[in-house]
Amino acid sequence: MNNIDNLEEWDRATAEKPAPLPDEVCREAAIMRGRVQDGISGCVVGMETAVDQILMTMMAGGHALLEGVPGVAKTTLSKAFANILGLDFQRIQFTPDLMPSDITGTSILDRKSGDFVLRKGPVFCQVLLADEINRAPAKTQAALLEAMQEGQVTLEGESMPLPRPFMVLATQNPVEQEGVYKLPEAQLDRFLVRVEMGYPGREREVDMLRLLSRAPAIPARILDAASIGRLQALCPRVHGEPALFEYIVDLALASREHADLMLGASPRGALCLLRCARAHALLSGRGYFTHLDVQAVAQPVLGHRLILRPEAEIEGRRTRDIVQDLLDQVPVLTES
Repeated sequence: MNNIDNLEEWDRATAEKPAPLPDEVCREAAIMRGRVQDGISGCVVGMETAVDQILMTMMAGGHALLEGVPGVAKTTLSKAFANILGLDFQRIQFTPDLMPSDITGTSILDRKSGDFVLRKGPVFCQVLLADEINRAPAKTQAALLEAMQEGQVTLEGESMPLPRPFMVLATQNPVEQEGVYKLPEAQLDRFLVRVEMGYPGREREVDMLRLLSRAPAIPARILDAASIGRLQALCPRVHGEPALFEYIVDLALASREHADLMLGASPRGALCLLRCARAHALLSGRGYFTHLDVQAVAQPVLGHRLILRPEAEIEGRRTRDIVQDLLDQVPVLTES
């Protein structure tokens, strides 16, 4: 480099193209994924897809909405996931009378000293299970917004950081309509993925009965917060060709123009698609992502960000169908 202009240009190019991830790091991430799957299989049965999506969400530094009818092990899976990753776990049962301070904390009077003492709420943990989040009113649901978006909570005018890593796993029953408060679209968009948890199938349900006929296994801890933080920091370094960035944007743009949608994916949705594609590739043992990674994560990332037109709902269309339309119709770009 002979002059400052070329040096600055080189610095910009280096920033845009970080060093590729070492092969051993990618192998380590894939092995970790297998160990997590094996450990959780000793507690719950038939949850491989859900475990993958939750682990991907954790690696991408996001939050997950677990959606399914009662009794499909949403709470059990969340506890097992936190235990096996060696993270501090707290659970909040959302109810109509739950107050925001019950989540974030509040100041209480210490009778001995006569001073007000700040008592932190259960949100100060590493994995927070917001059980039946749609049973609490919007004001209480919104108490999680700052924590989810910024990793901090403001109490009595003081901003307090949350432990790292921090992840919210929120559950909701999509069938029940009475006594629940629908999550606003703005809050739904804060969840990186929506994990749809259905019935396990006949053979898996038989396996579940066999598993629970003996003392339940306690999953062994295989990771810690430091290891997870290191993997999270590596995710943005997973390489993608420029054409893949255009492909992701094209998917988002096509959703905004789809005839069956009132609302398509926002720019945040496109960014979430990129983050999850990178995490999916890393957990598959690769330091680069392809269009197949983008397509693999499209359903959990985009489904809850799309709003159907009423006439499309009457016709029985679902957001799942729309996402598949987008994957079928938007061409995969290749490098020229």
